[in-house]
Amino acid sequence: MDTFEAIKTRRAIKKFDSTHKMSADDVKSLMELTILSPTSYNQQNWRFVTITDQTIKEKISIAARGQAQPKDGSLIIVLCGNTNAWNQDPKRYWKNNTPEKQELVKTNLAKKYTDNPQNRRDEVFRSCGFAAQTIMLAARSMGLDSCPMMGFEYDQLAEIINLPSDHVISMMVVVGKRAEDAAPRGGQLDLNEVVFENSF
Repeated sequence: MDTFEAIKTRRAIKKFDSTHKMSADDVKSLMELTILSPTSYNQQNWRFVTITDQTIKEKISIAARGQAQPKDGSLIIVLCGNTNAWNQDPKRYWKNNTPEKQELVKTNLAKKYTDNPQNRRDEVFRSCGFAAQTIMLAARSMGLDSCPMMGFEYDQLAEIINLPSDHVISMMVVVGKRAEDAAPRGGQLDLNEVVFENSF
């Protein structure tokens, strides 16, 4: 499936085929594509918890206020962010570049994030947003479907996945085979309401 078709046919699926299983190779392939998503300074501050264990999926369904997608989908990906990634051996993010480039990135990361926890948090959510879209489009290209989810009890989900204290949860994406098509799109706004040329 080409990229345009994946974009046009990606929908937030609410009903998944609970009998469909993804192979370990398919999950690995999906995650290998996901980590090609962009991050500021290539700091790769997203962290992904992939869940296929049915017992855990059912617990997450409860944390998701009883929604069925987590328990019925083939795979749950909880997208988290490490708010301290900027300061954890940052030269490795540019290991294929020169020592000078590595040092420059380390210096710039420190300037941006050392005294600014809000910047760290904002960056995590931007990075996870890029990654979520990659997951959904890659899944569609693999002939699968997905559902991004933000409706869950944060503390409950954090406990289920044993979230580290310096990490935050951005969202989760359920991947699997649709059991039922999505409802018709609600209706897109006209381009002239949302796109402005050169300035507002």
